[in-house]
Amino acid sequence: MTPTLDQGLPAVVAMGGGHGLAASLRALRRVTSDLTAVVTVADDGGSSGRLRAQFDILPPGDLRMALAALCGDDREGRMWADVLQSRFGGEGPLAGHAIGNLLIAGIWERLGDPVSGLDMVAKLLGVQGRVLPMAAVPLEIEADVIGVDPERPDEVTHIRGQARVAKCPGVVREVRLLPSGPPAFPEAVEAIHAADFVVLGPGSWFTSVLVHLLVPELGEAIVTTKARRILTLNLVAADETAGFTASTHLEALADHAPRLRLDTIVCDPTYARGDKHLATYTASLGAELVVTPVRATDGRPRHDVNRLAGVYADLMGR
Repeated sequence: MTPTLDQGLPAVVAMGGGHGLAASLRALRRVTSDLTAVVTVADDGGSSGRLRAQFDILPPGDLRMALAALCGDDREGRMWADVLQSRFGGEGPLAGHAIGNLLIAGIWERLGDPVSGLDMVAKLLGVQGRVLPMAAVPLEIEADVIGVDPERPDEVTHIRGQARVAKCPGVVREVRLLPSGPPAFPEAVEAIHAADFVVLGPGSWFTSVLVHLLVPELGEAIVTTKARRILTLNLVAADETAGFTASTHLEALADHAPRLRLDTIVCDPTYARGDKHLATYTASLGAELVVTPVRATDGRPRHDVNRLAGVYADLMGR
């Protein structure tokens, strides 16, 4: 399909999961209403992990967060976002479950189709855009990690499970998806090919961002789409990328998707500063480096939605 930029608002696909994708979506919805989130489905911890194990369904947590990010800015939209994100307290069987997770799981149980179920929830909430799963089956992440045992710093350990990989000590060298070669939903592949822009990141690098490229149909679509590809880098090195520089993030990306080329890489100056390889690695991916403030003005390591929206608007010609 031919990109639609000259027909009005740009068609944008944003990929990732968790708080990083949510920040990107809140920014992008200020730029366009033609917005599709393609969301990781590898979460195996917390409420999502419990529902996944009990009902053999896609983990709903990251999908719920994307839906909440796309709720309206009016009073009703903010109320729905708050309801989706709220969790049951106490110590009973519902304790810790997010209300939105139960809503999504219940609708899936009734309809039997994840995409139709998410579309129904989106319509109920009046969200701006569409939310789609990254793959048609629940996924596990397996990682090769060096230095898990400090007494054996060169030993490679295989860590399995998103929650464990995200918090494991050591340095992640490679991640894989189980089952390997999982199917993607056709709607997600079509959205990527129809997009004017594809936005990757920010987010947990190995468990939310790179994994999209490991779903064969999605990875191929990202590589071959006529859309312009924007990568938004994280603000700090934490958890699974502890000790990583900005350029190390790019190195990991290239290792997992050697055919991928980008158009623009966005990095906050506080993270770009002193990284002598960043410009070279950016050029090796075919991209332009945009170093501009996107961090919260209070200094906290989170993306400022207004700043990020301004950068996206400039890049998309709005």
